[in-house]
Order: sequence, then structure tokens, then C-alpha cells
Amino acid sequence: MRIGIDLGGTKTEIACLDDDGRFLHRQRITSPRGDYAATIAAIRGLVDAAERATMRIGTVGVGIPGAIGARGRVKNANSTWLIGQPLKTDLEAALQREVRIENDANCFAVSEAVDGAAAGLPTVFGVILGTGVGGGLVVDGRVLRGCNAIAGEWGHNPLPAPRDDECPGPACYCGRRGCVETWLSGPGLARDAGRDDGHAEAVVAAMRAGDPAAQAAFTRYVDRLARALGAVINVFDPHAVVLGGGLSNVDELYAALSARLPAHVFSDTVDTAVLRHRHGDSSGVRGAAWLWPPQAAMQRA
Repeated sequence: MRIGIDLGGTKTEIACLDDDGRFLHRQRITSPRGDYAATIAAIRGLVDAAERATMRIGTVGVGIPGAIGARGRVKNANSTWLIGQPLKTDLEAALQREVRIENDANCFAVSEAVDGAAAGLPTVFGVILGTGVGGGLVVDGRVLRGCNAIAGEWGHNPLPAPRDDECPGPACYCGRRGCVETWLSGPGLARDAGRDDGHAEAVVAAMRAGDPAAQAAFTRYVDRLARALGAVINVFDPHAVVLGGGLSNVDELYAALSARLPAHVFSDTVDTAVLRHRHGDSSGVRGAAWLWPPQAAMQRA
């Protein structure tokens, strides 16, 4: 049995999968915000309850909104109470077993590459288009982490080929300006359409209703997404790009994006498939469970 945990800023979810990826158990709780010790205790409680419910012992994978740095401590986490903490070490002590931890966007990418929209494809770029913008790279079903544990973090690259009216770009929380995230997140789309409330879904509704300003903002969004993904395809050349997050549910995005991508990819054809996620909100927790491939899970069992 594989246990996956999606440790988010507002909710924490656990799921147990069998070898065929079927759910054996699921539970969701409110995350103990601002309290690191309570976070460790909550995860231990979830695992204990899951193993009692299933009467099985499982491998444990955890997805977090950040990464484990070179010194074994959490970095780049918007759940700030995790930053600088030895999360892996403390969880392994609490659970008395090895724990595998990855960025939540990496978990999304693994989920969609293993048994999701891109199942069976050798190379996959998983994209989160939501409140923030993240990404994960998967090769043969395994996460490509990189030596700094930041592989796939395209959200904090500058928007490629910026136009004069896109410079220097909006300020980003990372301290830079014009990051991909500031343009392609839900709040970024809302801001570009002139909304201060950050509600991208209202922009999409207005676009569908024929509002000229919303339609123009959506057209700019697609163009920027094509530029940003074109740069990734030129470097990584994945077999598929899988979109997740709230904006991935906009049906009009896919055909419009596929039409614009060729202008930004250094190839006479673009065979990279642009796919909608299969598992949706479940991808994070499923991907955390799949951090243990079949052979490793059997050895642990």
C-alpha cells in the first residue's frame, strides 16, 4: 500500500492507494496553520488512522508547497511555518520509516504521468495554473528534481519575449518583477482584465458572455502562456504538457493555446500534446503516493 499526503496551507489530505491506483482510504483535515509541531502531530495522526482503517502498513510520500533544500530543511514554502524546518527528518522519526517528500507541483506531474492524462509517456511537464504558477518535470515516471531541488519552477522565470507594455512587469512576492507567475496565475489574469478582486473565473464568464475587455485579456493570457510554455518545450522537449489548477478547466484554452504554440517552438512541427489533467484535485495526494514506484513499495512492504 502507498500512502500519499498533500500538505497544503489550508487543508491536509491523506490517501491510501493499492497497486492499481485505487483508493483504499481518504481523509482531509484543516491544516494547523503556523504551528510546525502540530503539523508533525497531525500527519502522524492521519497515518495512524489510515493504517488502522486499512489494516495495512504503507510507504509514505508527502507533497509540500516548497522544497527540501541541500541542508535537509524546507525552503521556498508559502506555508511559512515550514521554512527552515527539518521536515523529512522529523516525519521519519515520528512515523519510524523512510518518508519521500516533493514539491506539490512535482506530485501533480507524477500523478498525471503515472496513471493520469499522460500515462505511459516518457517525459511530461506538469503545470499548475492557479493562485500561483508551478511546474514539475517527470522522466519515465520519476521526478526530475535538479541539484537545487527547483527543476520545473518556471513560475519564477521572466515572461519570455516581453513586449514594451509588459516591462518591467508586475511585482512578484519573490522580489523580482515580471515573473511568469505574475502574468499567468488566476490573480494575474484578473488584474490584467482590470479586476482588483483576483477572481479569474469572473473574467472567464465575462469573456464567454462577449465582453470585449475580458476577451482581450483572455487573448493576451493565451499568448503569454504560449510564450512561457514554448520556452520550456525548447529546453525540455516533453512528450506532453498537462495543465492543472483552476485555469486548466477553461475549455477554450486548449485549442487557442495549440494554435499559438508553434510560433514559439524551435521546430517545424509541435508534436507535444497539451492535455487537461485527469485526476484534478486528487493529483497532489496521488502523486505523493506514487513517489514510491512499485519495486520500492514492495521492498518496503
